This record gives sequence, C-alpha cells and structure tokens, in this order.
Amino acid sequence: MEEKAFAASLASDDLLLLEQACQDSARFDQPERLRLLTERLVALRPAPQPFSVVITNANALISCRAPEAALTVLDRFGPGAGIERQQWLIQQWRAANAGLNHRRAAAALRRLAAGNPASLEAMPLPMRLREDGSLDTRPALDVLAGHLAALGLNEEAAALLLAGRLPGRPAAERLQLAAQLLDSVPIAERDRLLEQALDQAAAAAAWGLAAELLDLQRNLQQASGGDGAAAAARRLRLSQRIDDAYAEWRLRQSDPDQVARTLELERQLRSPRAAGGHAASPPVSPSLPPATP
Repeated sequence: MEEKAFAASLASDDLLLLEQACQDSARFDQPERLRLLTERLVALRPAPQPFSVVITNANALISCRAPEAALTVLDRFGPGAGIERQQWLIQQWRAANAGLNHRRAAAALRRLAAGNPASLEAMPLPMRLREDGSLDTRPALDVLAGHLAALGLNEEAAALLLAGRLPGRPAAERLQLAAQLLDSVPIAERDRLLEQALDQAAAAAAWGLAAELLDLQRNLQQASGGDGAAAAARRLRLSQRIDDAYAEWRLRQSDPDQVARTLELERQLRSPRAAGGHAASPPVSPSLPPATP
C-alpha cells in the first residue's frame, strides 16, 4: 500500500478498510504502520458499541498483530447467553491465542464449555488459513488441552482429553497425549491408557500411530525402571508386518544373534524401492501384534 493510500485508510472510520490496511502492513512487516493503525482502532469506537462493531474492531486488531488490544476492545462488551456470547468467547480465544496468552485462552474456552467439557469436541476452532484459501480447524477440546498443558495443568489437560468420545485415530492420539501428560501416575495406569490407544489405532488401521505408541510404551517402561522388552517385541513384530525396515533394524542392531538380519536390513535401507525400504509400496491389511507372544 502506497503512503497516500495508507494515510487515507488511517484517517478513515471504516473498520473494514482499516483491517485491510492492517493485513497489508502485517504482510509486508511494517511495524510503524501497525502501531498507528492499532492506536486508531483502539480509539475509534469507544464503548458502548453494538456487538457487530466490537467483533469487527477486535478482528481488525488481531490482523494488526495487536492481540492484547483486541482483548481490551472485547472487554468493553458483555453479551448475554446465546449465539453472541459464543461468538464473543471464540473471538476472545482467537485474540488470546494469537498473543500466546494461555491463561486468557483457556478461560475463554472453559466458559465456552459451560460446565460440559465434552461439548468442546464438536466445536471446531479456526487455526490458520491454508495456502489454498481453506480454513484449518481443530476441535476446541484438543485446543483447550494444549493451553492447559502449556500452563502446567497436566492432570486437568489429561482429564479433558479422556472426556472425548470420538473413536479411532482421534481417540488414540488423545490417549497417547494423556499418557504422556500423566507423568506422576503409576506406570501401570499409563500402560493401560496406551493399550486402549493401541486398540483404537488398530481399529482405524493407523499403523504408523500404533508404531509410535509402542515406541512410547517401551520408553515409558524403561524410564520407570522396567526393561520394555514386551513393548519392544510387539514393535518388532509390527515393523515386520508393515515392512518398516528402519524400525526393525534399529531394534535388532544391538542383538548379537541378529547380525545377518541386521546386515540384510541395512542393504534394504540403502535400496529404498526394495521391500522394507522407506520408499517401498505399503503393505496390505496388517494387524497389531498381541500384547503377549
């Protein structure tokens, strides 16, 4: 935006025009212009203002890289129950999330849940605009768990993740994260969560995730003083079934009785199109190895 056009936008009282100037200034990293636009937006529509004006004003300030100023504008309005309150809280979350204000972001999502945390699972939140123009979203439940974990509230974050009801891969990923967050509970409880996660991953045929879960299970068992042998054995069997040559090589290389197999795997890894190589065609319909041989 040329200087003359920017000056005209800055003098305008049109919030949408000011937001366009914010987007332009942010795109081309113009901090002085962003500062001037932020000051203009904060002063332009003092309270009281209609809901639509407050939301538009806050949106422009988020575009201006001024999330704390956006929160200040939003705090001028107090909507009652209903759709306006939901939109206002989501806008509060957007501003707090943009400013990495985990406390305010978590507070907004807690209020959005209205005492029913599981309801956040069905509420998509806008995360970013993809290059193709589509919107990338995440369930509010997972987003709130992330803010809680960032605040060090690991047990609350894990409890929220376990409140989810979606089966398959989403359930497996939430159980995986809960097992990692609950670092103060006995290993047996964390093992139980990982076994549930493995069941969900297997049901969704998410074999890459199942492999990650078995690696995590082994690491947690070893960190708690165990040998992780059972998890390692299952991981080895799974790597063979899904032709994961690298994982099998990594698991076998410390076994003196497997020198020949280790050398064979090394040759496969050097030939990525061969069976077991990292560029080989995926296998058909593997299954998860049982917990016991």
